[in-house]
Amino acid sequence: MRWVFILIVGLWGSIAGAGERLDAEAFDTLTQGKTFYYGESGQPYGAEEYLDNRRVRWSFLDGQCKEGHWYEADGMICFAYEDAPEPHCWVFEQGARGLIARFMGETGATELYEMQQTRQPLRCKGPEVGV
Repeated sequence: MRWVFILIVGLWGSIAGAGERLDAEAFDTLTQGKTFYYGESGQPYGAEEYLDNRRVRWSFLDGQCKEGHWYEADGMICFAYEDAPEPHCWVFEQGARGLIARFMGETGATELYEMQQTRQPLRCKGPEVGV
């Protein structure tokens, strides 16, 4: 009976503890030169390509991409994009199954998790062509 309790407590601890919080240096080392595909609640959410000099390219997987950059502020990784210069700040952790991102905005909590990572760039459509 005692070992069942220990097993349950051990499993709960591994689920509750997401992992190691990443600072800018660790985040850059982990992500640079890669594209991460993120999910939310079991569904694909979007992908981010991490380029040199803290530049990024984001897509909601619709073929449209946004250029931006990231920086560290107050222990969070913040992103600003060409069409939305106000920062979107996240806490990133390295979990047992990959990267976990928690949005730290006023609109509520969003938690994304790594579904896949690759060294392949995002596929983005070109600029809109007139009719």
